[in-house]
Amino acid sequence: MNIETKAPLPNARDRFDRLHAELRNRICLLDYAPGTRLSEQALAEEFGVSRTPLRRVLVRLEGEGLLQSVQGVGTFVTDVEVEELQQTYRLRLELAELTGRLDPVAPDAALWAEFQVLAARSHALINDPDPRQFAQINMDFFLALLRLTENEPLREICERLYFRTARIWLKSIKASTIDMREEANVFNREVDDILTALRVGDLQAASLIQRAHISMSFMRMLKGVARR
Repeated sequence: MNIETKAPLPNARDRFDRLHAELRNRICLLDYAPGTRLSEQALAEEFGVSRTPLRRVLVRLEGEGLLQSVQGVGTFVTDVEVEELQQTYRLRLELAELTGRLDPVAPDAALWAEFQVLAARSHALINDPDPRQFAQINMDFFLALLRLTENEPLREICERLYFRTARIWLKSIKASTIDMREEANVFNREVDDILTALRVGDLQAASLIQRAHISMSFMRMLKGVARR
């Protein structure tokens, strides 16, 4: 007799994490532009949740610097400028290097398969460099790289700082201060170089490559700001 196995239903923590990830993505992909007022009622109806868990998600996003609550007015998407987050970028540089030294773990078969898919998606962008798709792939690649360390506090702070700065790049593209095709080529080199390092088991080299590309990306954005 065949017994059909059903996937476990998502618990409250799973639902919280999914809602948080979805709203964070929308903010970082500029689906919710800076200054947008988020309606609790509309979001609760869209996701089929009550106001209480939704408010917990919004509070977390506010703590991450992505939202701002104004008493008696509402909750708004924050704005970001590269000049205001220079210290954040400098900290990200140091943390990227630490991921190769603190509790590093080699990619398993599932993560390797994910990296291969991400590489294919990245290569496809060269001929069709769509800014939103690129921003999504960049986020997915970053989250995959975080799985190369088992140091949970390090992963948490790296993720928090990354998403605080993620919108700057896409804003710069939309403002035409960064060349999209050039960025696609640079990102492809980063992906290829990191995967080459991982194939030979050099996790520290992979983290140093990531650090170098964060630095170069930051410098290109600063130059774009200077050209405004």
